[in-house]
Amino acid sequence: MPEATKTLRPATVENIRTGRHACFDRLVVDLAGPATAYQVRYVPVVEHEGSGAPVPARGGAKLRIDVEAPAYDDAGRPTYPLKNRNEVSDVRGFDTFRQVAWGGSFEGRTTLALGVRARLPFQTRLLAGPGTTHRLVVDVAHHW
Repeated sequence: MPEATKTLRPATVENIRTGRHACFDRLVVDLAGPATAYQVRYVPVVEHEGSGAPVPARGGAKLRIDVEAPAYDDAGRPTYPLKNRNEVSDVRGFDTFRQVAWGGSFEGRTTLALGVRARLPFQTRLLAGPGTTHRLVVDVAHHW
């Protein structure tokens, strides 16, 4: 089932990171600024922001992660140093995650494609702090 918020506030994407835990794999989007709106849902194909072209992502299922926060500042300078759009984070050896791919940052929205092993249960939370920062946390279970 999709999960989303409706609050729109300014923030920028500063970092994207992943971690392995005993029962789930975690993706975190670090935001500079107040909480933003987001939507996380399973889709057949994740599409690039702006162009609509498919974002290839390994795995039996794809989660589309949309964050209403750009990965650039008001002058158009990147706030997130993207090194590899096909491998945003190294998830080799993870139980559930297969790939984190960049779907773009366009008109104030940043999109990620999270390829997972199968269509497993997930949970999404927006956490405040430290300071004025926020974190979008997506946990995907290892098992049903």
